Amino acid sequence: MAKRLDDVMSRLGTGRWNLLHIISLSYCFSLTTYHTLGGAFLAPRVDYTCRRPEDAHDGAAARAASPLSVPADGNTSREARPECSYFVLNSFSGQVEEEPCFEWDFDNSTFSSTVGSEFQLACGWEYLRSTYQSIYMFGVTIGAPFNGVLADRYGRKMTVGVGFVAYSALAIGSCWIPNLSALLLSRFFMGAVHPTIQKTGYILGMEVADPKWRTHIGIVLFLPWALGLMAWGGFAYLVRDWRMLQMTVSLQCLAFLPTLWFMDESPRWLAVRGQHRRALRVLQRAARWNGVALPPEDELLLLLKDGVKDEAMERPYQEAHAHGSKGWLRRRFDEVFILFRTPRLRAITLSLYSNYLLVGAVYFGLSLSGGDLSSDPFLYMALTGVVELPAYTLVIPLVARYGRRAPVVAFFFMGAVALLALPFVPTGSGESMTLALMGKMSIASAFQILDFYSSELFPTEVRTRGMSTSLVMSRVGSTCSPFITDYLGPLYPWAPSAVFGAASVLAGLATLPLPETLHVPLPDTIAHLEEREIRTSGFLRLPVRDPRIPSIYISHVD
Repeated sequence: MAKRLDDVMSRLGTGRWNLLHIISLSYCFSLTTYHTLGGAFLAPRVDYTCRRPEDAHDGAAARAASPLSVPADGNTSREARPECSYFVLNSFSGQVEEEPCFEWDFDNSTFSSTVGSEFQLACGWEYLRSTYQSIYMFGVTIGAPFNGVLADRYGRKMTVGVGFVAYSALAIGSCWIPNLSALLLSRFFMGAVHPTIQKTGYILGMEVADPKWRTHIGIVLFLPWALGLMAWGGFAYLVRDWRMLQMTVSLQCLAFLPTLWFMDESPRWLAVRGQHRRALRVLQRAARWNGVALPPEDELLLLLKDGVKDEAMERPYQEAHAHGSKGWLRRRFDEVFILFRTPRLRAITLSLYSNYLLVGAVYFGLSLSGGDLSSDPFLYMALTGVVELPAYTLVIPLVARYGRRAPVVAFFFMGAVALLALPFVPTGSGESMTLALMGKMSIASAFQILDFYSSELFPTEVRTRGMSTSLVMSRVGSTCSPFITDYLGPLYPWAPSAVFGAASVLAGLATLPLPETLHVPLPDTIAHLEEREIRTSGFLRLPVRDPRIPSIYISHVD
């Protein structure tokens, strides 16, 4: 069925209907940039000092006043960090006592207001500043599996529309939240809704694209993400108050809402789900918008229905099959672990999970390291967007000519070389920034191809689920990134780049087992995937039988 649907989409070509979806979704993707990397400018790491009472002393003054009562070697953790404590003279005992600091003055030379300065996140509470960034990624981790199930069951457009409305409401509403706990909860829910926009929207864009241009469109769809990075650095440079900055970028969400009225559901998803009449209406509307002629209605409907009976046999996890002797709990278990049920799908899933885990940690770790790798975090953020533009565009001829797997592996190893060289240059120097940007460009290129590559590896019936759970692994890595840069970096400045470089090497190695998808039709079902792999595996000389796949779809390899 994959080839039949590709033939129909090829007849549509690329016109106003396709461009409406692609341009609208691209703009939508750019809006998530500001909140995904919100920690860079909404909750950055800034210097602070203890706001001492009038009768307080620092460590040196206290030691001079009462040398017997204050440790001279400075072994106490508070005296080692004078911004976290102060000393006062006890008028009754005459002894100098150490008191913890409860209020701080933050350096506002770069940012007039941040989440850390407003909520006094210093010393023992400083971890909450890193949590502000990580909790968004943790929300993505929790929300991605649910997004996959919803998008596969209720459709791409419905999931994108409902998710984006919720995301916009949370983004705008959180600008007035006065409580830190409520603010973190809002960030968590924004992260949970994020996959409904990013991953499901990407799948919708790929499924409405002309197969001839699918490679190019799959790359171009995320060009606005790079533009969003550049704009994020510019907005943050102009607006230094974190609440006003968030309001400025969140209000841009309102411009996308009207386009939801004109967007259609994926005809490929409708056909796979058996909603052929709806798929027919969508295709006819697309043909009118594009000014092309499709086959007569009866013939087109027959094309969509052809193979439905066989397809029902191919989908052993569908509800019709599951409602047999299996109980509710078993059906839910099968639905969750469907990506591991067949050999080829299991191998693809494990390889992609490893890739996304590692690339997520590296990509977001570099994106949030502007304060460490450059003296100008706004310029660094803008330049990361600049280097991602060629990263996205130059890979188009590469993947069109050399396939998907080889370029991904090459970019991972190139990024590893640049990142592993960082510890040998002065921190914050021009050389350090150059190597970091080279590493970011390589990782961004690999990440972009990986998104496109995974959409071709997973079958249509579990594509959104597979990509969404892969996104979970990516966000597990990105959840750890702020803590790697904020806690490991100050102790060992060379450690973050070394960790990210090693992760790039491992990601390249994890890509090697994946099959090539260049010039191969998208698989619509798991059986199609297994059949295709059996047919193209020359080393197989005997029939392969998996009891979960109907025998009529198992090819005998001569």
